[in-house]
Amino acid sequence: MKKIDTIIFDLGGVLIDWNPEYVYLDVFKGDRKKMQWFFENICTHEWNENQDAGYPLQKATEERVALFPEHEELIRMFYGRWEEMLGEAIDGTVKILKCLIDNPNYKVVALTNWSHETFPVALDKFEFLQWFDGILVSGEEKTRKPFRDIYELTLKRFDIVAENAIFIDDNLRNINAATELGINGIHFESPQALKQALQKFSINI
Repeated sequence: MKKIDTIIFDLGGVLIDWNPEYVYLDVFKGDRKKMQWFFENICTHEWNENQDAGYPLQKATEERVALFPEHEELIRMFYGRWEEMLGEAIDGTVKILKCLIDNPNYKVVALTNWSHETFPVALDKFEFLQWFDGILVSGEEKTRKPFRDIYELTLKRFDIVAENAIFIDDNLRNINAATELGINGIHFESPQALKQALQKFSINI
C-alpha cells in the first residue's frame, strides 16, 4: 500500500446533518407514510440530485409544480424552506477532521454533491468548511457523484494521486465509483467506525 497523503471528505451525512424530514415530518403531522410517499413520488432524491449537478432551483421547482400542481405548496417548500433542513455539524467527524487538518502529513479536501445556490448558506453556518485545502462543489462544476468526471476533476484540481488518497462518503454508490479510479474508499457510518477504518491505513486519531 502506498503512503496516504490526501483525505477527501464528503460533507452531507459525514460532517453536516441535512434532512428534509426536519421540515416535512411536521408538515405531514408526523405521518411518515405520507411523507415517504411524497419523497418517493414528487420531490424525489433523483430530482434533488439534478439540482446538485447545477440545475437552477427555481426552474426545477416550476417544472415540478407544472407536473404536480395539486402538490404546489409542498413542492415550493423544498427549496423555500431548505435552510430549515440543514441540521447541525456531526461533531465526532469534525473532531476527526480537525486532527487531520492539524497534521502536516495530509492534504484535506472536500468533494460534495451540493447545489451551488444553497452551498453559501452552509459556508456561513459552519466554520470548519474554511479549514479545507479546497472544496469541489458539484453544482459549480455542473456534474456530480457518482459520475467519473467529478472524481477525475478532483484529482486534477488538487494534484492528488488516486492510490495515495482516501475518499470518505456515506453513500456506497459514490465510494464504489471512486474505487474504480483507484481511490481508497471508506463508507462512512459513524465517527467511531471512521476512526477504526482510518487505523487500517495507519492513521491514528
